[in-house]
Amino acid sequence: MIHEVKNQTFKFITDNSNEASVDGAFVKTAQNAAYEQEALKKGCKTVLGVHECFKVLGINPDLKIVGITGTNGKTTTAAAIYSILLDLGKKAGLQGTRGCFINDKCVENKSLTTPSILHTLINMQKASNENCEYFVMEVSSHAIIQERIEGLKFALKIFTNISQDHLDFHKSMGKYISAKSSFFEDDTPKLINKDDEHIRYNLKNALTYGIEKSATYQISAYALKEGIEMAVQYANKIYPFSSALQGKFNLYNLLAAVSAVHILEKVSFSKINEALANFAGVSGRMEIVSREPLVIVDFAHTPDGIEKVLEAMRDNELVVVFGAGGDRDKTKRPLMGKIVSKYAKRVYITSDNPRSEDAESIINDIMKGIEKEENVYRIADRKEATVKALKSLEAAEVLMILGKGDETYQEIKGVKYPYSDKEIVQTFLKAKN
Repeated sequence: MIHEVKNQTFKFITDNSNEASVDGAFVKTAQNAAYEQEALKKGCKTVLGVHECFKVLGINPDLKIVGITGTNGKTTTAAAIYSILLDLGKKAGLQGTRGCFINDKCVENKSLTTPSILHTLINMQKASNENCEYFVMEVSSHAIIQERIEGLKFALKIFTNISQDHLDFHKSMGKYISAKSSFFEDDTPKLINKDDEHIRYNLKNALTYGIEKSATYQISAYALKEGIEMAVQYANKIYPFSSALQGKFNLYNLLAAVSAVHILEKVSFSKINEALANFAGVSGRMEIVSREPLVIVDFAHTPDGIEKVLEAMRDNELVVVFGAGGDRDKTKRPLMGKIVSKYAKRVYITSDNPRSEDAESIINDIMKGIEKEENVYRIADRKEATVKALKSLEAAEVLMILGKGDETYQEIKGVKYPYSDKEIVQTFLKAKN
């Protein structure tokens, strides 16, 4: 396709100076501004700003962008909003850790939580081509700092929570909180978790949700025994909601999703409840891989995330397999060890994605948080650890495999090897039966 901007014609656009040529336009962003001259030297005649890309790509100017940020809950909250909108008859796109989906079809496999701005714009173009009204996206703290969301005008910004993570990048909790808070400094409509006291935000156009504190959308009562039953109070009236999802952390995720859809669509709560009932959750998030024995796989990889998942299952005898990622915040490793040993009857500490680090060294860091080493097993090979945990299961025990969720690889020394917690469990149980 031939495009024309600034009296210059070009056949494609790129944000990579190595791909620049006479036939292409270079998209100058906050991330790649230093490479503009390199692009020009390669013959590129047209340099576009992010705003100009909207017109070039034919992105619907009325596309409503919903951005969700927080340490935990982004993926489930985004997926729930997307699912509810689709069930309400709306056309929508979803971008995040699990990839990009448009009108219930996967158009791109897993990528960064928030890719480069041009990548996001191209996904928004796909959504526009399918007549989408909404584009729901996860927004990472890295993307906020690196301005990978520049030029985007959000219809609604949502905050889930903050707990320790990514300190290898942000260096301190203060800087991490500041990064998240900067997303909520403007006048954009926003939905804030009132129970989390870390976030700072512009009060203008801010609505809140919560359980413990008074909020615009507040849980007045809930039950978590078999799924989730919640009563949401809004404008002095109470509305019931039901879901098959598990855990108090999902209570927050679903409350955020329900509140967001109500803000965006002004539709009745009864219709939202009907749509919510069809949301089955996200693959790799509290996913039941087997019921006999009960085996659950979850992506939890932060101290807070792990505690919330194990707290949700505290009434069971828990056996836990987990590790910690390499080349990431080392200070959270002993905290993870301490939390798991608090809840688990038996613990198998193994590798996650060790990346360039030695798996045994990572396990040593985790062990520093464990006071009693009885019933704690160190097995660096994740498959071996999982199989031994499965073989050890007794009646009534529940196996929780944490850290990787639905990831299909394990990264070791720069190589991504095919690996799936879910497949390991299913293969073992099939052979056993």
